[in-house]
Amino acid sequence: MTETTNPNKQQNGDAVMPETSTRDDVFDDSYRAKEGPKPPMRLVWRNIILMFLLHIGALYGLMIVPSASALTLAWTALCFLLSALGITAGAHRLWSHKSYKASTPLRVFLALANSMAFQNDIYEWARDHRVHHKYSETDADPHNAVRGFFFAHIGWLLVRKHPDVIEKGKKLELTDLKADKVVMFQKKYYKLSVVLLCFLVPTWVPWFLWDESLWVGYFVPCLMRYALVLNATWLVNSAAHMWGNRPYDRNINPSENRFVAFSAIGEGFHNYHHTFPFDYATSEFGVKLNITTAFIDLMCFLGLAKDCKRVSRDLISTRAQRTGDGSHKTG
Repeated sequence: MTETTNPNKQQNGDAVMPETSTRDDVFDDSYRAKEGPKPPMRLVWRNIILMFLLHIGALYGLMIVPSASALTLAWTALCFLLSALGITAGAHRLWSHKSYKASTPLRVFLALANSMAFQNDIYEWARDHRVHHKYSETDADPHNAVRGFFFAHIGWLLVRKHPDVIEKGKKLELTDLKADKVVMFQKKYYKLSVVLLCFLVPTWVPWFLWDESLWVGYFVPCLMRYALVLNATWLVNSAAHMWGNRPYDRNINPSENRFVAFSAIGEGFHNYHHTFPFDYATSEFGVKLNITTAFIDLMCFLGLAKDCKRVSRDLISTRAQRTGDGSHKTG
């Protein structure tokens, strides 16, 4: 595990970025919204209908949970954890921020888990997330929380992207993602991998291994689990950008939200993350309410991951004293 105190500046001129991180995720305070009227909001009816049907199916799955066997419920929890790790440890901390290095077997595992999560392929997810960090809470932010909770949570997926999001996304370098064979392989076969891993495997395993009905298998470990993972991820964009304290930087919207940290297996320490985006733990508290950090630590112990980037405690304390809201506590 490595610590860094590189003096390169980030948001508000106070945070730091290691030389080995990507500059695509560093806040750009030179962005200015274009003058004149905002572009019209264009609804994406396909997404609206599909999301409506998904959540109806998920609610039905919740209703029939009592009829599911204990093994099916355990399988549902495992599928939730695997697909969540595909986002948090994979698309987010590994590929978006390059906060640690993973061996090929681990990268393949995380790519498969990412397909189970079905939240766009790794390449597109990482590109949009880097744009989110670089232009946070502006028109170029894909899920700009200034536009309200609903937009930041799910609304951004129901309308066409703001032209600035598309424009800024095209200007990112992304050479690291293009050079990653695992990322590009998943991108090429993404639709097939989603059908298999997000829908067929969660449904089929309970039916084949312990005679669960396909009906329960489809609505509980498949649709309900999928919707839960989606909403847990979306809460990072919405709730964690609106509610909570800001011990590291009071000048930005991202906040420390313990409920989101729990539901999104460690991604709710968001004021810290936007202040120090390259830190693999996304928190100064290690594995506390942070299953993803515990997973990465385990992978390091097994020799499947290495070079985890961390921020020194002195730098954290200095930053909190300078720009925090006074709520910073250690431990």
